[in-house]
Amino acid sequence: MTPSPSDAPVLPDASTPPETSAKKPGRLPSARPVLEKLFELYPHLFGAEFLPLKLGIFQELLAAHPEHFSRDALKAALGVHTRSTRYLQSVAAGKQRHDLAGVAVEPVAPEHVCLSVLELFRRKQGRTPEDLRPKFRAQLLRAFEASGLTPQEYRAKVQTSDARANALLEEAFAEYDQQRARQEALCRALESSGKTPAEFAEMYGLNPRDVSAALERQRRQQTPAAPL
Repeated sequence: MTPSPSDAPVLPDASTPPETSAKKPGRLPSARPVLEKLFELYPHLFGAEFLPLKLGIFQELLAAHPEHFSRDALKAALGVHTRSTRYLQSVAAGKQRHDLAGVAVEPVAPEHVCLSVLELFRRKQGRTPEDLRPKFRAQLLRAFEASGLTPQEYRAKVQTSDARANALLEEAFAEYDQQRARQEALCRALESSGKTPAEFAEMYGLNPRDVSAALERQRRQQTPAAPL
């Protein structure tokens, strides 16, 4: 099931027993019993932790449990589940998609990771006066670096109609450009110094691990990505 950040309401977590979850108007009545049954059958997926679900798991659930789930009720329940904050947090963290046995089987697409981060930012920033942009900028940068895409490719996949989310993404890329400029300057200075990374770090009062990490990032960025 593809995570789809949206404005849809979030039902109580599937791991919460129904009798302890307050009913709220406007929520899908058919989703609650299905979420309860999914929790009962697959607590490793729908329990204390919401793991990203493999693509095609809807059809697998229908085939495995025709006595429990109708197509429409299961579709509605999975839609609620994959729009929940807890599910989006797992996707945003870069966790892999899992099958019904709880085995990690495939990565989540980079755009789904990014859109989940942006949706979490939208939800959480609207509930607090604290500026959450630094935290989510850092998370976006980690997601972008893990994607293996160029900034242009990443932008093409993740642009949304939310102006504030797009602005946060551009702030993250501006920070990325600044970090890369500092990294390139450090690597040029190291190369021209004729020193080893350890000697260079000692000479300028830097952490040797930071210098080595900058060199490694520079090498990775200069290595062409393998064709898909």
